[in-house]
Amino acid sequence: MFKWLGKLAGDPNAKVVKKMQPQVDAINALETQIKALSDDQLRAKTAELRASFIEMTADERAALDQRFASRSRHDSTVEKDYQKELREIEDGALDELLPEAFALVRESARRTIGQRHYDVQMIGGIVLHEGRIAEMKTGEGKTLVASLPLYLNALAGRGAHLITVNDYLAKVGGGWMAPIYYNLGMAVGYIGHEYSALYDPAYTDPDAKQDDSRLVHWRQCERREAYAADMVYGTNNEFGFDYLRDNMVQQREQRVQRELHYAIVDEVDNILIDEARTPLIISGPAQESSSEYARFSRLVRGLKPSTVSPEELKKTGEEADGDYWIDEKSRSITLSEDGLETMERRLTLPDGESLYDAKNYELTHYLENALKAEYVFHRDHDYVVQSGEVIIVDEFTGRTMPGRRWSDGLHQAVEAKEGVEVRRENVTLATITFQNYFRMYNKLAGMTGTALTEAEEFSKIYTLEVVVIPTNKSVVREDLRDQIYANQQAKYNALVSEIKEKHAEGRPILVGTTSIESSEVISRLLENEGLQHNLLNAKQHEREAYIVAQAGRKGAITIATNMAGRGTDILLGGNPDGLIEEKLRALGTTLTEATPEQLAQAQVEAQADVEAQRKEIIALGGLHIVGTERHEARRIDNQLRGRAGRQGDPGSSRFFLSLEDELLQRFGRMDMVKKWMTRLSGDEEDLPIEAGLLDKAIESAQTRVEGYNFDIRKHVVEYDDVVNKQREVIYADRQAILNGEDMGDRIFDMIADEIEAQAEDYLDSPELDQPDLDGFMRQLHAIAPRLKKDVPDLVSQLRGKQPEQAVEIALEKVQSAYDQLTEELMLQYSDLLSRDVRVPGISDPAGIFPHFERQEMLQAIDKEWIDYLTAVDEMRQGIGNVALAQQDPLVAFKREAFKMFDELKDNIQHSIVYNFFNDAANWQLRLRQVQAEAEARLAAAQTAGGSANATEDEDAPRSRGRVTTQRRDTTKIGRNEQCPCGSGKKFKQCHGMPGKEAELKLILAANGGAATPSVAMSAATPDKKGKGRGVSSR
Repeated sequence: MFKWLGKLAGDPNAKVVKKMQPQVDAINALETQIKALSDDQLRAKTAELRASFIEMTADERAALDQRFASRSRHDSTVEKDYQKELREIEDGALDELLPEAFALVRESARRTIGQRHYDVQMIGGIVLHEGRIAEMKTGEGKTLVASLPLYLNALAGRGAHLITVNDYLAKVGGGWMAPIYYNLGMAVGYIGHEYSALYDPAYTDPDAKQDDSRLVHWRQCERREAYAADMVYGTNNEFGFDYLRDNMVQQREQRVQRELHYAIVDEVDNILIDEARTPLIISGPAQESSSEYARFSRLVRGLKPSTVSPEELKKTGEEADGDYWIDEKSRSITLSEDGLETMERRLTLPDGESLYDAKNYELTHYLENALKAEYVFHRDHDYVVQSGEVIIVDEFTGRTMPGRRWSDGLHQAVEAKEGVEVRRENVTLATITFQNYFRMYNKLAGMTGTALTEAEEFSKIYTLEVVVIPTNKSVVREDLRDQIYANQQAKYNALVSEIKEKHAEGRPILVGTTSIESSEVISRLLENEGLQHNLLNAKQHEREAYIVAQAGRKGAITIATNMAGRGTDILLGGNPDGLIEEKLRALGTTLTEATPEQLAQAQVEAQADVEAQRKEIIALGGLHIVGTERHEARRIDNQLRGRAGRQGDPGSSRFFLSLEDELLQRFGRMDMVKKWMTRLSGDEEDLPIEAGLLDKAIESAQTRVEGYNFDIRKHVVEYDDVVNKQREVIYADRQAILNGEDMGDRIFDMIADEIEAQAEDYLDSPELDQPDLDGFMRQLHAIAPRLKKDVPDLVSQLRGKQPEQAVEIALEKVQSAYDQLTEELMLQYSDLLSRDVRVPGISDPAGIFPHFERQEMLQAIDKEWIDYLTAVDEMRQGIGNVALAQQDPLVAFKREAFKMFDELKDNIQHSIVYNFFNDAANWQLRLRQVQAEAEARLAAAQTAGGSANATEDEDAPRSRGRVTTQRRDTTKIGRNEQCPCGSGKKFKQCHGMPGKEAELKLILAANGGAATPSVAMSAATPDKKGKGRGVSSR
């Protein structure tokens, strides 16, 4: 029993941790036995454990498969039930194998990387295996802990993923742990942005940094091959985008991921909380950007802010003294009456016409974005401009996010403001939130240094329990009380004074900031004082790991934004690996030219240098943390503090605040506090205040903003949950098609449904005086044009028949045409094969028609899904208006989304039914067209990833917006609605008939555009009662 167990009395984690002690004892009992094994015997143990696992689960799995044999696994609900029961079976077996598996990993780590897992790390591994979140303090070895459950769960043969926040951490972490797994006979993959690799100790990457063994043995391979490895390291964005890309491919072989079996999310609070407002979105270009962005950017310049809030104006009845107001909390901007008049004057609108008239809708779209770009979003705070591009800055990490774009024209407006090229707007090709992506894993776990403050959200959204893992050594860091000043200048003066004082003592100092702008201000202040320092923010991310690793050197001053450098330990005395090149230069050589003896000497000298400094720094008090303001979330402050005092080292921290800090301005309600401070300090602004009242006010502000942000994330997932159910249906459908299921019966069923509906409309409608046989024949011809040659015979057979009989006769004719088409394609393809021309993957003539059917289905599904995502996103953005009518926006959204999904299914059927025969007549051209369109979408998708290609929900504070679609220029007309030509007939019986669209456009244009000149035919199909389900305007 360990000393730390006694300290857990009364702690809510005590029972959980204590319950795991027998397993730790069982692991320790095997240590001597495992140590005695040779390397070959150690490697052979993996095969033994795998064989045991298969034997232990075989009978129960066979019974499970038998029970589910009659149920469709393409049904997402059925598949979830199956995976849930399978997990219970597999976890039971893995629990029994856990002691030996963990003991093997511990021994392999000792032999390969020279590290032995502590007992508390074993407890962390058990927590992760059980699908929970392990909160482990900085420096407690989370990367090493993850190796235990990854190995254990990989024994199931279904893959195990380690997901972290950036490519560097994934590559380094995987490369560091890979020798452990390799020594046990397991393969390790790495997934990066536009790069994938397998760990191969026999291979040396010539382009990698040669002095870092964690990076040199990655051998590049196909993405699919990397995913096939036993465990795979990568980033949340790459895993998520690969999932979306896999659901855009046209061939099963193009998919890269295996099933989503087990994942450990490193820095779980960052990925599942901070980035949870950020949907993953793959988008493609729509139409060219309008030159209006540049025009409006010029027009909005020079407006004056109003100093009196709208609320105050309502009370006093006065007029605004400026052109606009900014709401800092929601990051929105509103024009005053004066501002509106100014803009209408600048736009030279005709007399009596308002900017907000319906006809000027597009103008308000450009105006709102231009105003936001000019007055709400600021360079070097919300974004940076690099190499002629506007790149968003993550408000939480301070890192740039290449590839991300704000939605709905905002990004283009910022580009116009900055005078860089305005890129085209995009349409959404595929999207998913992190919440719904990670919830697809059969088992999910996480680890971080700070999770307990968000335990409620982890539980509600992800059903993940947080367990605090005891530290290996007690934390002795001294967290000093905040010093609070009346204004920014006084705060900066005091902050610089403290840095000078600690630097003079020789202590290393880490200065944490919340923005690039703030970090550069402090950097200039330190330069003015002659203090050398390293600046780490979004603009210097390439040097991030090196700067952080050496931040523990004596006298080092490092300025870092938020969580920049997170995942890299700050070692007191520095990291010896970073000093080797310096030592080699002293020996008169370089890393590439040094002899083995010189390299060994440099390593010894670097290690000795670091050890000597470490002892000296410990005596001085360790690393000192200086926080320049409080973050919106308490755990971000705790992460900054946690950089000091790792593994029992000494350290200290202090935050310097002012009442002008952004958090207190936006959420602090500081008016009374300001008056109170003025009374206390009088005119002496440089005097700090340390008081419980202020501490409570700050904590209250953080609690409010945490609640506010939680509501936003909950809001995002509630809306995406609606679309997620539909996404599961569409993706399961695609999966079935890619797996080669025969689509012939399904397509013919669609045709039969449509013919039945048309028979009811034209032959049995109470609205008709007599059956409209000509109308019914027109619909049949539209479905199967090759029936035209049988018109006389078919008309005579149909005349006088009941609708049911007519349908039967028509279906026989269509079936005959369908069979004839099948034969024709087989003969044509047989001829192509004889000339050595073939469709990839199709070597038998009998396979060409089923292949064509599948491609037609995929094309129809993909096209309608993209249109649906466009429409549902537009609907989502405007749904808040229903609150004015006392309706719940979420309920309204669900209702409309389900209605639109019904329309999507109708649209898919309509597209298949009315295009199939025509497309089949030109099948070679059609297949090339389908392939080209699919490749274009995939080409756009391949650029997604890296730091992410998506953006946050635009209702979020400090909104980044979503990358969404264009506003539509078309109105869809329901097939049972009146035709807009004015004939009084139903649209489907008038200009909704095939080939009539051009005529309708001419009529509408002649009428001055009574409806929009660009009219899209509704793809809705009547149900079997003849009731049309038209697609409403959006």
